[in-house]
Amino acid sequence: MRATTNKTGWLIVSVAIIGLGHSADARGQLLERVLMPGPVIEGHAAYEDECSSCHQPFSRNLQRELCLDCHTEVAQDLDASLGFHGRSPVIPMLECAACHTEHEGRDADVVGLDEDTFDHGATDFALLGSHLGARCEGCHAETAVYFRDAESTCIGCHAEEEPHKGNLGETCGDCHSETAWADASFDHDTTDFPLTGNHSNADCGGCHRNEIYVETPTLCVACHRVDDFHAGRNGDACQDCHTPASWAEASFDHFEETGFALLDGHGGLACTACHAEQRFDQAPDPACSTCHRADDVHAGNNGAACDTCHTPTDWPSVSFEHALDAGFALNGAHAELTCTACHRGPVETARPEPACNSCHWSNDVHGGQLGESCQDCHGESGWAESVRFDHDLTVFPLLGLHAAVSCEGCHAESSFRETASECVDCHRADDVHAQRLGLDCAMCHNPNDWLIWQFDHDEQTEFALEGAHGGLDCLACHNRPVTDSVALSTTCGDCHRGDDIHATGFGMDCGRCHTTDAFTELK
Repeated sequence: MRATTNKTGWLIVSVAIIGLGHSADARGQLLERVLMPGPVIEGHAAYEDECSSCHQPFSRNLQRELCLDCHTEVAQDLDASLGFHGRSPVIPMLECAACHTEHEGRDADVVGLDEDTFDHGATDFALLGSHLGARCEGCHAETAVYFRDAESTCIGCHAEEEPHKGNLGETCGDCHSETAWADASFDHDTTDFPLTGNHSNADCGGCHRNEIYVETPTLCVACHRVDDFHAGRNGDACQDCHTPASWAEASFDHFEETGFALLDGHGGLACTACHAEQRFDQAPDPACSTCHRADDVHAGNNGAACDTCHTPTDWPSVSFEHALDAGFALNGAHAELTCTACHRGPVETARPEPACNSCHWSNDVHGGQLGESCQDCHGESGWAESVRFDHDLTVFPLLGLHAAVSCEGCHAESSFRETASECVDCHRADDVHAQRLGLDCAMCHNPNDWLIWQFDHDEQTEFALEGAHGGLDCLACHNRPVTDSVALSTTCGDCHRGDDIHATGFGMDCGRCHTTDAFTELK
């Protein structure tokens, strides 16, 4: 009872002293200072001596406005009905002090957040899908001052998982969902290039190299230049003949497009038989003699109306059926020969052999190495003209840029069977590795372009390049020529023997203690 009396007495004396020596406003502030129930939190310590910063004198109802004068973000949320404070049906009607008590000491927790019971759906970022299982600290860094400052955009948290290098912008939700980041979906039909035919099975990287999606070319030739058998001579409108269903199945209505029906024998001809150098934009004269002048054994003496005697069904069908009667059709250059060129004696007694080399053995630059079936490559229109040969039927199909190389580029001599077929046989001068990466160039390079190469050390070898190994030049480890397979030791000590201050005292498996980031770093 005495202590209470003393305290009350002291308070009366204090109030009396304040009342005698100060103005009314000052007296009110000093009195509130005297009556302050305890220290404020550390964040408000700078305002502790200025009670009016947070309190209207003797009025608890008017403190809310002073709080919002400083906490402008909360004020904006309340005005816009956003965020935890603005979305709540109750908080906008309460005084701030109803939840955030003060004067409980510098280390007091005035936020009072219970992470286990907090309803994140009351914020601007509801937790859906895989976010429901995320830990708070996964998005709210421990060093953050305010929870409201956490990133709310996909890219803000998932930048390291984003493989597109920013080329598709930051609207990750267009393709990805909150259920699983890897379950991406994109409807290519919403673009200017719907995927039809074989395009629907194409890998994204086949057209979008290096994750570049903006201004991707849509012309056929942009992707199919290496497939263009015409080497660009027929322009870029590949779709006139080709379809996405199958590049090889070309369709062209010759009669509808040109007015020249390909009937009978014409129907089986290759395009190049009439269109020299595959120039389809330069239509040949439809007169028979335009194409068949070399077949005119009459040297033009019978005029140009070849169809008077000949038909597209069978050009040699004239008064003498050499093919039928002699078993040897006179086609091409044979049709221009005089009978005595082959028949050097009476036909009845000196019948020549029908094999090509019986007459052309002296023209055989291959020296008999390719056999006697000359007709497999040579035609009768001219021994050295329109030579045909399907290289794809050999052990070395011509792929990529090989298809554009002239025969002489690889076959310096006419003895084709002896031509080497290993990459290094032709590209030894291109081997900047000086054989230190072996002779199997195809492991990295491809026929489309020698400089377009790809090698994934992590996938194609048993030694993943991790840590400091990832920045090494190939030749740092592959430093001597090899003649067979490329095989290096994966034992640490074989490369780092000079770094081993233990002199192999701890064995050769340095990885037990050292990391791949730096030899001087220990686990």
